[in-house]
Amino acid sequence: MSEKYPIIEGAEPFYYEGNEIGILVSHGFTGSTQSMRPLGEAYANAGYTVCGPRLRGHGTHYEEMETTTYQDWIHSVEEGYQWLKERCSTIFVTGLSMGGTLTLYMAEKYPEIKGIIPINAAIEISYMEAAASLEDVRFLDAIGSDIKNPDIKELAYEKTPVKSIGEITELMKKVKGDLEKVNCPALIFVSKEDHVVPPSNSQEIYSSIKSAAKELVTLDNSYHVATLDNDQDIIIERTLHFLQRVLETSSLQG
Repeated sequence: MSEKYPIIEGAEPFYYEGNEIGILVSHGFTGSTQSMRPLGEAYANAGYTVCGPRLRGHGTHYEEMETTTYQDWIHSVEEGYQWLKERCSTIFVTGLSMGGTLTLYMAEKYPEIKGIIPINAAIEISYMEAAASLEDVRFLDAIGSDIKNPDIKELAYEKTPVKSIGEITELMKKVKGDLEKVNCPALIFVSKEDHVVPPSNSQEIYSSIKSAAKELVTLDNSYHVATLDNDQDIIIERTLHFLQRVLETSSLQG
């Protein structure tokens, strides 16, 4: 952390030490750990060891985000993965939006990951590709807080750096090109109405991954930031069932 850009209150990384099963929890593009904290707390309360890293350049100021690359964001998630590996024998990964993209990246790179839970994950957003090529524009309006529940607000940047849009576009291309490398069990959540990531992204992820056990769950009452929205309890409940099912299946096979 630099003195120039202190971490916003509520955007700090979170860690909960529990049992030997670890869950890596990743927030999204221009967002913060606040969007994933309720899930992290629920999984910790269920006994799991949880790590919610703060992606580099996030949770501070959008001018700092502008200086980071998608490799920096991968590195932030990999640091969290290493923290879990030191404590856990089995690791699952979940994430919202670009956090879902990073979840897929991790499953592509680390086949030992036990299962993944992408939530409104992004692999192709045409308006972002167009925005990434804008010249003489440094910042665009915010994309955060796409939430159906009017009482909830996401802790996210009020501006989006054009340079960062170029970075997420590269990350999406990379991850989309390697989807057939994903073989682990997958529980994919998609909001029926999403104003940031087209729901067709999740359908394509579901069709493209090679996982034998995969499920696509539609969320009827949430927009993009479903982890803070009306379907939060459904995500938590279905994820806990998924973890249990995968663990039971592997212990039977083991």
